[in-house]
Amino acid sequence: MANIAILGCQWGDEGKGKIVDLLTEKTNAVVRFQGGNNAGHTIWVDGKKSVFHLMPSGVFHPNNILVIGNGVVINPHILWEEINQLSETGIDLKGRLFISDSAHIITNFHSAIDKIREEDKILTKGSKIGTTGLGIGPAYEDKCARVGLRFMDFYDMDLCEEKFYHNAGLHLSSVQAVHKNYELPNLDDIYSSLKEVSLKLLPFVCDTLDLLHKISDKGEHILLEGAQGCFLDIDHGTYPFVTSSNTTIGGALTGTGMSTKMIDQVIGVSKFYATRVGEGPFPTELNDEIGALLQEKGHEKGATTGRDRRCGWLDVCQLQKASLLNGLTSMVLTKLDVLDTLAEIKICTHYLVGGDVDKIENKFPNRTDILSELTPVYETLPGWQSPTKGIREFSELPKNAKSLVKRIEELVKVPVTIVSTGPDRLDTIIRKHPFAD
Repeated sequence: MANIAILGCQWGDEGKGKIVDLLTEKTNAVVRFQGGNNAGHTIWVDGKKSVFHLMPSGVFHPNNILVIGNGVVINPHILWEEINQLSETGIDLKGRLFISDSAHIITNFHSAIDKIREEDKILTKGSKIGTTGLGIGPAYEDKCARVGLRFMDFYDMDLCEEKFYHNAGLHLSSVQAVHKNYELPNLDDIYSSLKEVSLKLLPFVCDTLDLLHKISDKGEHILLEGAQGCFLDIDHGTYPFVTSSNTTIGGALTGTGMSTKMIDQVIGVSKFYATRVGEGPFPTELNDEIGALLQEKGHEKGATTGRDRRCGWLDVCQLQKASLLNGLTSMVLTKLDVLDTLAEIKICTHYLVGGDVDKIENKFPNRTDILSELTPVYETLPGWQSPTKGIREFSELPKNAKSLVKRIEELVKVPVTIVSTGPDRLDTIIRKHPFAD
């Protein structure tokens, strides 16, 4: 048995979808354990691009079952769209897709509330979080307040209807108390649409905790797929500029019901540079021509929002903390080819506090206010200025590209077992396969 968790080491968008898709060739089940349709996994197969927001990334490998765990909040409309999208390409998910009966539901009312809060400076106290406005936060709020709808509620439609209107009433009262002029959607229309689509999904709903333990007991391979990245974690991220779930290894356990004994490897994924969507501190951000080059060559637009990603140099302090939080056993580095034309590559090894050369900080801090005051100190490595796109053997990389990989390994103290040299599944260097005997 080898069960593996794949986690992002930055602020998401690290290329996890490609790596999960690559590794599922040797797995039996792929599991999403947290987040909602605010995540976007981009997969390229044979030059064709597919983007999914809820569907686990192993969908193109027919030997895998696909599990959406209890830690995910699900917009039924989005999930049904993805099922239909795949059906049109000839992929039938009957008997392959399993949705946790304990997973919470995002309604269109949650999405409306989310957008209202982000737009209203009174409700946000003048500062925006940069949320996707897709209802993720309000749905997790309902979960923690113990008033949320779960898929199992649709087995009793009378109770489900009662819970929906009670839930909506709680949100209405809080929003209208602050701002009475918002035009909110019709609740009857929302519930009618929600009921219709959720009933279509019920054949996929089951006790996924029991399912995953049975798969593991048989000695089959399970791949746990995280959404977003380590520093969007609600507890350990750059709060309040975070998502509403646990994106770290703890979320993999609570979001599936799997135990620590069942996780054999934790693989962290990072780009060779750093990106961030939305608001929040970003010490190594580049607001210059190099940042623009990274954005253009890396096609850095959010898969969910379409917003430009902010770009900067790789922050090793961030990766060191990601390893500490998650107990990384190995790392994957992606988008090496984006750096091909640069004469110099920089990596942040520590910071100056407030620009003071006598105040050095070696750790990625918990506090957002401190993080905003840090000045990164870089180690500069020579570039290679030759193409790496599509290279599939580590020995064939330019000398300076190999040196960059080895230097990151030295600083983070975690082996880099996979290097991605392009978006396609085959544009990958596997130095040691996670499922090697």
